[in-house]
Amino acid sequence: MIIHTSFKKPKAKKPTAKQRQMKENWDKLLKKYESKKPLAASRTVNSSSYSLGNSTRRETPYYPSLNSGLGNATKPIHHQKVYTGSAMKGIGTMHKSNSVPIFSDEEAVAIATMRRN
Repeated sequence: MIIHTSFKKPKAKKPTAKQRQMKENWDKLLKKYESKKPLAASRTVNSSSYSLGNSTRRETPYYPSLNSGLGNATKPIHHQKVYTGSAMKGIGTMHKSNSVPIFSDEEAVAIATMRRN
């Protein structure tokens, strides 16, 4: 089943007396606040003489860093932390691959039971 719709434009309705009065009042109001001087014609810009003019951005002075000659603050590679004591008994795995140090037999048992429960 095919349904055809009408593509005709609706007929323009004549304005009522109230609508005509409102339009007349609106036109009077526009005329009252109309600009008195004519608008200046837009100027065309010559591409050869066009410049951006002065910048509206604030100019920030450049302050260089103090160069003490010692270099940057990165840590040398040869100063890695290495455990040299004997208090740690081993390394246990808590969750997935989270390694934790074990200092006593009780901690080792606790970690082992945590993983099984």
